[in-house]
Amino acid sequence: MTIDRFCSLDGSDRFWDWNRTWHSHSPDLTRCFQQTVLVLVPCIYLWVCAPFYMLYLKSHQRGYICMSHLNRAKTVIGFLLWIICWADVFYSFWEREQRIFRAPVYLVSPLILGVTMLLAALLTQYERIRGVQSSGLMLIFWLVALLCASVSFRSKVLQALDEPDTVDIFRFTTFYTYWALLLVELILACFSDQPPLFSQSVKDPNPCPEDGASFLSKITFWWITGLLVQGFRRPLEEKDLWSLNAEDRSQRVVPQLMHHWDNECHRDTRPLLKTLYSPKRPAKPKSDDPPPEESEVLILNTPPKKHQPSLLLALCMTFGPYFLVSSVYKIIHDILMFVGPEILRLLINFVNDPSIPSWHGYFYTALLFACACVQTLILQKYFHVCFVTGMRVRTAVVGAIYRKAMVITNAARRTSTVGEIVNLMSVDAQRFMDLITYINMIWSAPLQVVLALYFLWQNLGPSVLAGVAVMILMVPVNAVIAMKTKTYQVAQMKSKDSRIKLMNEVLNGIKVLKLYAWELAFRDKLSEIRESELAVLKKSAYLSAVSTFTWVCAPFLVALSTFAVYVLVDERNVLDAQKAFVSLALFNILRFPLNMLPMVISSMVQASVSLKRLRAFLSHEELEEDSVDRKGITGSPNSVMVANGVFSWSSGDTPILKGISIRIPEGALVAVVGHVGSGKSSLLSALLGEMQRQEGSVSVKGSVAYVPQQAWIQNASLRDNITFGRERKEDWYQRVVEACALGPDLEILPAGDATEIGEKGVNLSGGQKQRVSLARAVYCDRSVYLLDDPLSAVDAHVGKHIFEEVIGPRGLLQGRTRILVTHGLSFLPQANLILVMVDGEITETGSYQELLSHQGAFAEFLRTYANTEQEEAPEGRLPGPGNAHGPHLCPVGADLFSSWLSCSQSSSTKPPPEGTSKAADKAADAGKLTEADKANTGRVKLAVFWEYMKAIGVFLSFFSILLFLCHHVASLSSNYWLSLWTDDPVVNGTQPYTKLRLGVYGALGLCQGIAVFLYSITVSLGGMLASRHLHQSMLYNVLRSPMSFFERTPSGNLVNRFSKETDTIDSVIPNIIKMFLGSMFNVLSSCAMILMATPLVAVIIPPLGLLYFFVQRFYVASSRQLKRMESVTRSPVYTHFNETLLGTSVIRAFGDQERFISESDCRVDYNQKAYYPSIVANRWLAVRLEFVGNCIVLFAALFAVIARENLSAGIMGLSISYALQVTASLNWLVRMSSELETNIVAVERVKQYEGTEKEAAWQLEQSTLPHGWPTSGHIQVQGFGLRYREDLEMALKNISITIEAGEKVGIVGRTGAGKSSLTLGLFRIIEAAKGEILIDGVNIARLGLHELRSRITIIPQDPVLFSGSLRMNLDPFDRYSDEVVWSALELAHLKSFVSSLPDKLGHECSEGGENLSLGQRQLLCLARALLRRTKVLVLDEATAAVDLETDNLIQSTIRSQFEDCTVLTIAHRLNTIMDYTRVLVLEKGQIVEFDTPTNLLAQKGIFYKMAKDSGLV
Repeated sequence: MTIDRFCSLDGSDRFWDWNRTWHSHSPDLTRCFQQTVLVLVPCIYLWVCAPFYMLYLKSHQRGYICMSHLNRAKTVIGFLLWIICWADVFYSFWEREQRIFRAPVYLVSPLILGVTMLLAALLTQYERIRGVQSSGLMLIFWLVALLCASVSFRSKVLQALDEPDTVDIFRFTTFYTYWALLLVELILACFSDQPPLFSQSVKDPNPCPEDGASFLSKITFWWITGLLVQGFRRPLEEKDLWSLNAEDRSQRVVPQLMHHWDNECHRDTRPLLKTLYSPKRPAKPKSDDPPPEESEVLILNTPPKKHQPSLLLALCMTFGPYFLVSSVYKIIHDILMFVGPEILRLLINFVNDPSIPSWHGYFYTALLFACACVQTLILQKYFHVCFVTGMRVRTAVVGAIYRKAMVITNAARRTSTVGEIVNLMSVDAQRFMDLITYINMIWSAPLQVVLALYFLWQNLGPSVLAGVAVMILMVPVNAVIAMKTKTYQVAQMKSKDSRIKLMNEVLNGIKVLKLYAWELAFRDKLSEIRESELAVLKKSAYLSAVSTFTWVCAPFLVALSTFAVYVLVDERNVLDAQKAFVSLALFNILRFPLNMLPMVISSMVQASVSLKRLRAFLSHEELEEDSVDRKGITGSPNSVMVANGVFSWSSGDTPILKGISIRIPEGALVAVVGHVGSGKSSLLSALLGEMQRQEGSVSVKGSVAYVPQQAWIQNASLRDNITFGRERKEDWYQRVVEACALGPDLEILPAGDATEIGEKGVNLSGGQKQRVSLARAVYCDRSVYLLDDPLSAVDAHVGKHIFEEVIGPRGLLQGRTRILVTHGLSFLPQANLILVMVDGEITETGSYQELLSHQGAFAEFLRTYANTEQEEAPEGRLPGPGNAHGPHLCPVGADLFSSWLSCSQSSSTKPPPEGTSKAADKAADAGKLTEADKANTGRVKLAVFWEYMKAIGVFLSFFSILLFLCHHVASLSSNYWLSLWTDDPVVNGTQPYTKLRLGVYGALGLCQGIAVFLYSITVSLGGMLASRHLHQSMLYNVLRSPMSFFERTPSGNLVNRFSKETDTIDSVIPNIIKMFLGSMFNVLSSCAMILMATPLVAVIIPPLGLLYFFVQRFYVASSRQLKRMESVTRSPVYTHFNETLLGTSVIRAFGDQERFISESDCRVDYNQKAYYPSIVANRWLAVRLEFVGNCIVLFAALFAVIARENLSAGIMGLSISYALQVTASLNWLVRMSSELETNIVAVERVKQYEGTEKEAAWQLEQSTLPHGWPTSGHIQVQGFGLRYREDLEMALKNISITIEAGEKVGIVGRTGAGKSSLTLGLFRIIEAAKGEILIDGVNIARLGLHELRSRITIIPQDPVLFSGSLRMNLDPFDRYSDEVVWSALELAHLKSFVSSLPDKLGHECSEGGENLSLGQRQLLCLARALLRRTKVLVLDEATAAVDLETDNLIQSTIRSQFEDCTVLTIAHRLNTIMDYTRVLVLEKGQIVEFDTPTNLLAQKGIFYKMAKDSGLV
């Protein structure tokens, strides 16, 4: 049976009829086509998709949705549709009974349709049971069904009007009812059902509305409109942000990547082990002679090349599926792109041929508009998938880096500085995120090129090959540019790393820089690195100008060469409008992949550099989890056992500890003693598993707590620092605080234990930091305590108190195993066991009495020092060098930079009134120290753009804009010229003036090229000039800030400014400016062209322009704020990471890795919470703007169709080919304008520090300072007073003293007496509130800060070193000769140590001087003072971290070398100042005693009491 017979019994109803459908002025489809194809299309769609969809639903259970009105309505209408279809079926049977015979189609079609409707109704219910709130599949089904039915609807209406006799009343009625129900079902399908029971969104206080949004809302991104409306009304805040979707969170994403990466690592080690050990097997049978050993050694020495684990593969395995989904969208979009030029060809044909029915024009216009809209939705969906995948990649990479940083060995950690690792997290992870959005272009661009060439061949024939040749020539040019870019990229990253690393150190050691007046030296070092970075940027700018030139000119050259060959090969080849403009539209499509390829290649190059860096970091050696055995010792009476241990920092290094064998019984107190650098701290590291165990075994029973030599303090409240993530047990907490002597400190601190402690504990003294660190360990209540000299930072009686209350036999830790590294001898008699270390070996072990009776080196050492100690400290421990730091409870005494917090409070005499809410609020505010990075609100002020233009240079800015204008004018002219050419009349099959037309067209193209090259260079160079200026001024402003600024500002904020924001100004903003201006002029020229062709469009463009402008402003309000919030929430991620890196050994010792990892994950998720809405907002905007663009295309085509009689084909072709471009340009323009506005925020943030308070001038212009001042060191203080902040009371009041030249004065006093305040005032770290200080008759307030600080010297409590050579650390300005430096080292007792180093003075110190022991660092600070040899020297208890022997040497050096200098010593151990000329005793910021030590003791005042406490009288 033929299809015609199937539709009508006599075959009169044909399936298809061209005359009825296409060549008619009133088109219609045949009845047969309507009853077969239009009925079957929706049915086939549903039956094909349903099985896959049901499988998908089966594997994705989202919960159960209760029956709702919406669901009932959908189901009821579904069943009604089924009933109506079956009514038609039964009607057919009834007709048969009545002997009325109809064609089979009347039975089959409603039958199939009815079954399909039943399936649709059942699917609706199944979706509800599986928790689907809105179904895309069903919406498309109802839409297709309605469209197909609408065609029949029109036919039936026409039939009823034209042939009323043929109407079948029953079928007409059922059909109209069917159509109406379809319409209702489609409307219902647009809405979303209620959320499923027990779903996450029900529990979430602020869920993301995406999950519950309808399908239509999802594809148009309508669901974010609520947030944008909020953002338009008022600036968005934190509370407005939604929770992150579960599948985007770190806890879901990071483990997936880690799993695949671990598989990669293990896959690569397996074959390696086989090759290593396989030779052993055949070697064994050969008797016992040595050859097998030898062969084994040979094999081990030449291992097979290890295949590196591939991070790329791990990323592909993790994120591959998302990539494939995006690829499907991209393919559909790429194919739809070529529909536009084809419709353009039909439209030009339509204008040229007046005989074509006019409805064709309207049909083509509608088709063009519909295709453009579908293309928009698919492209935006594609971008959304890409951006979300990019976001997940960043989350995964950041999480992987953090987890790796927790487990790498110390040696591996040293190969990457903190700055470099933070860069991996900030810059490299971002690079991946950027790449994901472009990566599909790698296959999509060639696909687009091939399709475009195919259509061009159809249009112009073999002439296209000329264009292909030009494109192929461009490829090597782009390849060379990409290769060069890569080398520059690597160089730039290297410079950036070293700059950030140095910046990080400068911020960490800013106190020392200010005290030594070294800011300028370090500014110059930073500027030098910055200049090398900018030199590379400059080369990149020239390269990018060449590449911009090639890719803007490539499409034009392709068009020119193709047209030239086409018209010159055969003069009968006429370039008419259809050929020219369809080709031009295709060339425009070609322009995008050709433009994108270099961009994608450079993005891939950058990502490959980042990939290598990341892989290198993730492949670092990890600490062996089993290096310390925790189970094997369970039944033993010993708590710690080491047998024949040999340890080094990494597997290839020489051993630091050799032949270590110890057994420590449970509950013992073990002291470890030895000289500086003898390996005491390394022994504790070995017990913690921080060192590489080369031989032997280590066993530790039970949990471990560790107190490092340099306390690690978190930026959190004091309470949180002590509880360290544990549950707060009030009684135990109070006992720990009291035992660690922190009680008085809590009274002093503004908000008690809720006071926020700054980064690295800036507002605590050395002693307080150490006691907090100890309290943390005690609070955590562990079995084994490893204490690395915690008593060095506290003074005598506090040390004694802590030993008795905490560490000693009757302390809180009694019964626990305690291993105490110490320099204090007075505790040794109470230790159960003493280990004596020399050069990495334990030379003697035993109790105090046993070691004395051995008459070994230890006994000798004891005899020398214990005598003096016994005399000085009959009651307590020796106030020995090991206990040198820190006022016992003074937050300022020990540390010059202890912040205002403590001093202000301690110096105030009246206690604050209690019980008032105001006081409580004040206390809470007082407890806050650091200022979080704040997001500005509102529009970016024009002043910021003006600042940026000024930084570039105003002339250069306007010149660049002029060049852009020239380029676009030339481009417009060349296209207009082309349209005139195509309208040339054809005479005898040829066009006259072909060569003239071609010549002018080529010349205009050349002008375009020159303008492009010039504007690219001017913008890039301008950007570089701006970048240099902004970075320099920011660096200067930060260095000129007072110390209080650094205490308030977390270093993460500052590092963020110097890394991320500076990177944005360096490389992002110039490119965005280029693209912004380019797309702006594109839009303007397109509108001008369309207006010229069809002036009627003038009616439409203003309202569309207004709509466009409103949408853009509406969007930017929220987008800008989201970008700011994203930027602000990024800082805490890096700050926390920075902090973690400094305390990894503590975190590992306490086993708190998981807690820190989850904290980091939370911060990353919090950051992504602000980022996710911003990418959705971008898509929201793009959909709406492309719709505006599509309307322009619609009206340009529509008006061209209306005015077909008055329009030449050339002008119409030009108008529509420009209209086709306008969508992309509009979209790009808004993206670029919002990108520009959001990225220019970087300039705003970099300029932020211009307005902050600054220190006094470093140098005064008219300096009257005599050369060599101070010549004698006579100090006179007159009525001096200072306060830490305007609103606080005086910390020092009315201090008046005179210190003669060469006097040695000790400064003592209890907590908060103001000892350090005096030195702060002397160095003008805090300016005087009243009174003055004169040195040699010169008022120091009238000097430049550098004039003052460079001529008096301090040896601070914390020895700070910077990465660089030893020589640079001693003399950054290179003022002294090598001989002078060596003599200073000799006097500081470092000569033998430095001489033994391979590079001598060139020895590289690692970041923070970590490759030197604390004692050696302290001696280097002494050497600095010896080099400067100023007449005034201030000592802030500088010998804390050294053993007794070294301490004696230092004291004697100071006495001999600074004999004729005025020496002021802040003393916490009184025995060091008993032989001083005079002693100044301060109490509550006032002088209470000032006389010789002997007289003061005789007076029996405060000094006498202090001496008595210390056991000196």
